[in-house]
Amino acid sequence: MAIRFQRVFLAFVFFCLPLQGYGSDFSEIRNAAELGHAHAQYNLGFMYDKGEGVPQDDALAIKWFRQAADQGHASAQYVLGWKYEHGNGVQEDDALASKWYQKAADQGDAYAQYELGMMYATGQGVPEDKEKALKLYLQAAEQGYAAAQHALGFVYAKGRGVLQNDEQAIKWHRQAAEQGHAAANYVLASRYAKGEGVLQNYEQAVKFYLKAARLGHSYSMYYLGIMYEKGRGVLKNHIEAHKWFNLAVASGMRGAKEERDEVASMLTPDQLSKAQKLAWEWKSNR
Repeated sequence: MAIRFQRVFLAFVFFCLPLQGYGSDFSEIRNAAELGHAHAQYNLGFMYDKGEGVPQDDALAIKWFRQAADQGHASAQYVLGWKYEHGNGVQEDDALASKWYQKAADQGDAYAQYELGMMYATGQGVPEDKEKALKLYLQAAEQGYAAAQHALGFVYAKGRGVLQNDEQAIKWHRQAAEQGHAAANYVLASRYAKGEGVLQNYEQAVKFYLKAARLGHSYSMYYLGIMYEKGRGVLKNHIEAHKWFNLAVASGMRGAKEERDEVASMLTPDQLSKAQKLAWEWKSNR
């Protein structure tokens, strides 16, 4: 499974970065920013970027983020890297993105270390270098950053820039999974289902598929359907199988429709109604 999808997660991280140090009063923050306080400059950039207390303004957001970044503010450097990578408020420029990520990474910013690792892994804006990617992932993972832990697990599983090592792969995927990383839970579930690097254990597979499904992972919903349909790790139950196939379809996995319809043909009208109700209740409670 590719790790590129983690970009979506990082976008969420950026949009959730907090204001730092000066509260949320615009006048107070602006005055401090104009006096050269880096935290205030970062906060002011954040306010203009999100339109919090001021009209949204990309140019002013970039101006204040850059002033903070030029003073060595790691979070502002990370944000500028993210913006240049994604063309958010500025023209997309991978070279500038890598530059700002590097500055933040050098200060120990885990988000930047992970993002820069992704760039080295794929040769985006920098020469491809699997060993540098591994080093950066490790720096971020050791700070407890789940996305980096998952990426590191992937690197060890595939032997990218390092000798293939299932034990290390499982270790890092497990650490990410324990923090609620959906894809890491899915990877562990798949390993237990197939007996890859671990003893095959369908009960453990179901446990991790369920954890990932609760985090919205559509493939895990699909495979829970398979487990209930085949009676692997759980009692065979076509009502539950239909529920999970239905939830996978609703989560955007079109490939689950065929299995859902096949299971539906095995159910009575009352059983089908119950399966649909269970799916609706599960989705409504998330």
